[in-house]
Amino acid sequence: MNVYDSERMADILAPVGYEITEGPDDADLVILNTCHIREKAAEKVYSDLGRLRLIKDGREGTMLLAVAGCVAQAEGEEILSRAPYVDMIFGPQTYHRLPEMVARAHRQAGTVLDTDFPPESKFDHLPAPSAGGRTSAFLTIQEGCDKFCTFCVVPYTRGSEFSRPVAQVMDDARGLAVGGIREITLLGQNVNNYHGAAADGEWSMGRLAAELAGIEGIQRIRYTTSYPADVDEELIAAHRDVPELMPYLHLPVQSGSDKVLSAMNRRHSADDYRRLVDQLRAARPDLALSSDFIVGFPGETDRDFQDTMDLVAEIEFVGAYSFKYSPRPGTPAAAMGGQVDKTEKKNRLAALQDLLNAQQRAFNESCVGRTMAVLLDGPGRHPGQLLGRSPYMQAVHVDAPARMSGEVVDLKIETAHPNSLAAVLAADERVVA
Repeated sequence: MNVYDSERMADILAPVGYEITEGPDDADLVILNTCHIREKAAEKVYSDLGRLRLIKDGREGTMLLAVAGCVAQAEGEEILSRAPYVDMIFGPQTYHRLPEMVARAHRQAGTVLDTDFPPESKFDHLPAPSAGGRTSAFLTIQEGCDKFCTFCVVPYTRGSEFSRPVAQVMDDARGLAVGGIREITLLGQNVNNYHGAAADGEWSMGRLAAELAGIEGIQRIRYTTSYPADVDEELIAAHRDVPELMPYLHLPVQSGSDKVLSAMNRRHSADDYRRLVDQLRAARPDLALSSDFIVGFPGETDRDFQDTMDLVAEIEFVGAYSFKYSPRPGTPAAAMGGQVDKTEKKNRLAALQDLLNAQQRAFNESCVGRTMAVLLDGPGRHPGQLLGRSPYMQAVHVDAPARMSGEVVDLKIETAHPNSLAAVLAADERVVA
């Protein structure tokens, strides 16, 4: 979502004369678009600001320095205190007002601070997204969260759940398709809880996916991030009936322990998750799953952690994001007793990642010999090589003519690497190559 937000910031600044530079040395405006999910990401903001201050102070002309996103939303006053040389601080719901903020920053002394939740939707004031010569694009359809997991700051930085109207989403998707986009990834904090207003009532995520698949040029649809308790029958049916919906689903479980899930205020048990996976795989037998995991959550015992390991061994994931629990100020979990020792968290994370990495390698190796439809979206590292993505989000390298870039091409997988696959053109593709 931060990638999407950054692109939209560039879109809204373009009419007032801004364009992307190669780096901060040449920039008139530098925006740090930030994430507040983990402590490490938030602290990196301040180290980056220190480095950028040196560039700003060494410039003969004016360079504006801005902090955007969730760190700005959560720590606006802290940034003002620690980095008073920052010119603009604004949250993820206000970047549609960027041209106005830039104008204010040029004419006033002091920092422009805009972290209120505005009454209007930013999407009503943004220009249509552009394809920009790419073949895949992100498209936000839902923002915010009402779940209030005890470890998470998103409800406080992104606000309550909001679904964009169907007409807006469809118009954006059609425009992207006309621009050459072949794959759309639908974004939301709880994207599968999409309830978009339409002339014939609310549309669910499942119906939206089916309708998007009917847009000429759209060949692939993905979505992230999902909340297990919000996966409904219509979405499961879409995985069965909509071939454009890729057979890869990121479905965060966080823990395999019911005790920990309850403490996290997750609205599912480990067995709920297992049953949901069974339903999804029954609908789409070739479905592959990735997930999120937090280890060392307050109160997590060896037994609780083993429950997570058991769940991972049973489900078999093809990818995952896994982290040591990071206390976020203002969240209930930060004040919980039973904080787990740092060394224990490190050891548990290493064990979990060993298992997850082994599963990813095994899945990649199982792809050798298969023919896959791969969206080739750019040059690879070597001359004559193209790089693409498989239906399962694996990077795939192939020697192929440049004219195939931007196309979905059948490739035969020949070699598996830990984080990528090597392929050759399938026989029927070589005939026309």
